Parts: sequence; C-alpha cells; structure tokens
Amino acid sequence: MAAMAEAACLNHISRESSDIRRLANFYKEIFGFEEIESPDFGEFKVIWLNLPGAFPMHLIERNPLTKLPEGPYSSTAAVADPSNLPRGHHVCFTVSNFDSFVQSLKDKGIETFQRSLPNGKVRQVFFFDPDGNGLEVASREAP
Repeated sequence: MAAMAEAACLNHISRESSDIRRLANFYKEIFGFEEIESPDFGEFKVIWLNLPGAFPMHLIERNPLTKLPEGPYSSTAAVADPSNLPRGHHVCFTVSNFDSFVQSLKDKGIETFQRSLPNGKVRQVFFFDPDGNGLEVASREAP
C-alpha cells in the first residue's frame, strides 16, 4: 500500500512554555541552537530556533485558556480539539501534496484545523494521532 504523504520530511518541532525566553536560552546554551527570524503572530509570542545541520524548533507562548497538558504525561483529561494545536506540543512534517493529503485526512474522518502563516506562503493542517499526540503538516513554501 502506498503512503498518503509524498516526499514527507520533518519540518520542525514545537514546544510551548509560559517562559519562552528561558526555554530558548536553555536550548541555545545546552545544544547550540541559534535564534532565527520569527513571524509576528500578534496574539501570542514565538521564538524560532535552528540547530544548524539538524532541525528548527519553534517555542510558543503557552495559552493559559486552553486545557492542553504541559506535556504528554501531565494530561488529566483527553483534549480532542485540533484548533488548540498551533500553540501546543506538536511535530510538523512538510509534504509536497498538501491538498490531496488534507483531503485524505478528511476522507478518513480525522478532525483537522487549518490555517496559514501570516505571510500566506505556507498552509498548515493540525490533527491528532491515535494516541492524542499533536501533529502538523505544512505545505512547501509558495513563491
């Protein structure tokens, strides 16, 4: 059976925190991450880091109004609303067939939340795996 996603690769890892500056300093000091340009989402702060030769990490200001757990092992109740994932823990993959991939998720009955980066060049879809881990799939950047 052929995979739904074509040319999939890891895009970034995100971590949410009530103190993203403290977390950024930790990853910079311990692992050698470098700060890169971050978009202005307006409603919440982000710090984007990059580990040269490896992968980016997006640190996202925690939203105190959602019920997302601090981490996978601190959840006291299942959270099944993918619209909370842009500011929560998730792993992101980039695919070359974004539209057909999203349609395949819908065909399988998987609940999703879609948005785009503020510049409109990258489309995003958020959803959960069967164990409740947050996932994002991003389109390749449009010119």
